[in-house]
Amino acid sequence: MTASPLQGHGRRNDELVGTANKPRQVISWGLWDAGNSSFHALIVTFVFAVYLVNTVGENITGPFAASTWLAWSMAVGGIIIAVLAPVTGQRSDATGRRKRTLAFLTIGTVVCMFGMFFVRNSDAPFTVNLGFTEFQVEFYYFWLGLILLALAAAFSELANVPYYAMLRQVSRPESIGRISGFAWSLGYFGGIFLLLFSFFGFISGDGETRGFFGLSTDEGFNVRMVVIMAAVWFAVLAVPLFLTIPELPPDPRAPKRASIKQSYAKVFRDVKTLYREDRRTVLFLLAQGVFRDGLSGVFAFGAILAVTVYGITESDVLLFGAAANIVAGIGAVSAGFFDDKFGPKAVIATGLTAMIAAGVVLLFAEGPMMFWIFGLVLTFWVGPIQSASRTFLVRLTPPGLEGQMFGLYLMVGRAVSFLTPALFGLFVWLFAGDRYGILGIILVLAAGLALLLAVKKPDQLGVGVAR
Repeated sequence: MTASPLQGHGRRNDELVGTANKPRQVISWGLWDAGNSSFHALIVTFVFAVYLVNTVGENITGPFAASTWLAWSMAVGGIIIAVLAPVTGQRSDATGRRKRTLAFLTIGTVVCMFGMFFVRNSDAPFTVNLGFTEFQVEFYYFWLGLILLALAAAFSELANVPYYAMLRQVSRPESIGRISGFAWSLGYFGGIFLLLFSFFGFISGDGETRGFFGLSTDEGFNVRMVVIMAAVWFAVLAVPLFLTIPELPPDPRAPKRASIKQSYAKVFRDVKTLYREDRRTVLFLLAQGVFRDGLSGVFAFGAILAVTVYGITESDVLLFGAAANIVAGIGAVSAGFFDDKFGPKAVIATGLTAMIAAGVVLLFAEGPMMFWIFGLVLTFWVGPIQSASRTFLVRLTPPGLEGQMFGLYLMVGRAVSFLTPALFGLFVWLFAGDRYGILGIILVLAAGLALLLAVKKPDQLGVGVAR
């Protein structure tokens, strides 16, 4: 296999590859992942979004429910991500501002999270005090929450572009799998710690005060303090990365002041070149978009299936979620060794095969015990597959183009993110039962596996290892 037709930035590979003797950088890079987990675990999945819909938006009037508005706001955030991700990566690569871009997007996420503290459970309009005057705005807390959540989701997801691109900077070809898996596992373990700490510290119990800290529930104060804790957690854990990992030099051939239009034009030219001369990378980008959408479906619909099909009580769903994240983290860190030894394609293919088999068993299984066993088998492989996906792309990418390629990585994922929800809903409707939604997840995972098997393994390319 010849080198990719896309040329890097005229930089030597050793300028872009980290040294094996810098564990500080590896740990710092992984801590950012652990910090970012606060947004996904506490804001999007378990705490703030639930509070926003079920409490703040409880009395929303009009033709659309609060949950519908939430889904639409997140869809708008997804469109922003799909549009901006490729050009964000391309510009950060060319200008040598990868770390600066990550800092801006991290700060944007944290600021939005702090802003969520002001989303009260109240029907009153805002009162804005400018120091010299005070006035009311006919703009209510639910809408503020939606805007902040959509913006934070866009900032957080776009931040993954320069963050993933740094993987080559903190690793060598022989250790990239272990380092990626280590960081991914820190994200899972960080999320678990935050979930348990927020539940017992701020949320558990009944009455007007909750949790170990005895916080008031008035206007959602205890939940809003969870958001503050999550924002502080992310801000603190993000700092070491910016202190230990150096910025890349700019591309000496790139325009000094490239416009947004020029940046988009370069992305489109490179995509056309990829399709014409290096379809392996294009096929992998499509494959990962499909199977990662299936992985998302496992977590998105797992709690629903646990309660409606397998008899898991609602109070035990959080317990299963904690266990699922723990095994996914263990899977990610352990599979990193196999990634380095056998290559990322072997890890992804093995994981997808195991998940499809577990899904088939669950399609016919009954009872909580079977769900616990095979549900955890499913979630065990989510971490390894996600981690190996980014190492696969790094091994395919010429030095200096990591940001642009991970921008395309996220864009393709967003473009096909309708597959699992659509097929899940279709099979539930066709067979009149939630159980049959599993067929939709299985089909998406199988389609991703079929596409992956058609992709040749990464070769040396001066980048990765021959596997």
